Amino acid sequence: MRKTEVILPLSIFSKLDRKSSAPLYFQLSELLEKSILSGQLAAGDRLENEISICERLGLSRPTVRRAIEELVDKGLLVRRRGLGTQVVHGQVTRGVELTSLFDDLERAGRKPSTKVIEFKLMPADAVVAAQLGVAVGKKVVFLHRVRSAGKTPVAVLQNWIHPRFEHLTESDISKSGLYDWLRTNGASIQVAKQKIGARRASAEESNLLEIEKNSPVLTMNRTAFDNSGVALEYGQHCYRTDLYSFEFTIVER
Repeated sequence: MRKTEVILPLSIFSKLDRKSSAPLYFQLSELLEKSILSGQLAAGDRLENEISICERLGLSRPTVRRAIEELVDKGLLVRRRGLGTQVVHGQVTRGVELTSLFDDLERAGRKPSTKVIEFKLMPADAVVAAQLGVAVGKKVVFLHRVRSAGKTPVAVLQNWIHPRFEHLTESDISKSGLYDWLRTNGASIQVAKQKIGARRASAEESNLLEIEKNSPVLTMNRTAFDNSGVALEYGQHCYRTDLYSFEFTIVER
């Protein structure tokens, strides 16, 4: 469903000074940025459209567009066809380490939320069986989720979990990150095999992530192992490129 535009009160813009040496686009950009950082414009909110801002504040279209572009460049806003300009509060950057997206969002000061698309026991196909070290057809826990920061979807997550954790419930996974739950239930997560890539989003992923069809997404496939080398979970995840990135430290050998 298309979100309603948030119309900020005119009092927010009372400090616009047409006699100032500071360009009007810069002043407007600063006032909008303060509204975002103060929470008056929350992550996921749609900004009032350019024409409306121009008419209400008596500013030219190029001035308003330049102000918005400044905030897009800072990662505070994103333009999305069909949805307008949306508040995103910048990218979440993930180091390549053994953390869950839930942890990453909390560490970045975002409010993680989870929408469970599918949760069930299902027979492992050849790929999942090979990753988890179980027989083909063995029942494993399948979990399909959308993880959001505030109101804004960030990633689509699919995980296949070793059958020893078949007591996992949908309620458990809605409250915390998967790795936190695994550790609480006796798993000692020591190492993971991970592959990062990029591709175009499927129609379902585009809908769930609220992005245009065929938009690029970051991907990560990961198998996590315990301290005895037994696989705990296998995940296939995709992330919005405008909201998420991976960070590496490279050391010369």
